[in-house]
Amino acid sequence: MLYLLDTADLVAIRRSYDLYPIAGVTTNPTIMARENTKFLPRINEIRSIIGVKAMLHVQALSKTADKIVAEAEYLNEKVGGNLYIKIPVIPEGIKAMKILKEKGVKTTATAIFTPQQALMAAVAGAEFLAPYVNRLDNMCVDGASIVREIVQLLETYHLPAKVLAASFKSVEQVHKVSLYGCQAITVSPEILDALLKHPMTDASVSQFVQDWEKVYGEGKVTTDLG
Repeated sequence: MLYLLDTADLVAIRRSYDLYPIAGVTTNPTIMARENTKFLPRINEIRSIIGVKAMLHVQALSKTADKIVAEAEYLNEKVGGNLYIKIPVIPEGIKAMKILKEKGVKTTATAIFTPQQALMAAVAGAEFLAPYVNRLDNMCVDGASIVREIVQLLETYHLPAKVLAASFKSVEQVHKVSLYGCQAITVSPEILDALLKHPMTDASVSQFVQDWEKVYGEGKVTTDLG
């Protein structure tokens, strides 16, 4: 499993990178607009935090293939590193994925709501496929089941693309796609924290400390004892 952060909040990125095994960061136009700051400087700040080897997913805004390709080449020049250009699965987007594959530019197919959208993007050369789990759930469609079907299609046709499931609002959604063999997820910092949260874990840690300190003293740890 690859864990990616779905945010452009620099404080959150620094904290999560310090604590967790994060493979990269994803952004989209909505996330960037929420930060209300200059676009390219913020993207480069993110790159400086995560390093050149970590994945950074940045979305192109154009709606025609030639302009999407131009954006992709511009971003690769200005940002660099292990960069993936996010492209929606519209016809012009699929065309852009084919062109960029030939140019050696890595892409992530986004705004996926059906397995067939994902399959076509994978055949076109996208490295990652991003289905929107919670948005599907909100449409009375089982988002995790869509992820499972995409995973199955990739296996059936021996395609190298990976599923990067997105749009999560609960730990249960993350758990389901994990069971179905999803290779990567992108989540908010809040959901990432929640993946480890359990009241019994907190209670166990508190009990360990209480039992220890009764014998060895308050605030003492193993390195304090001879």
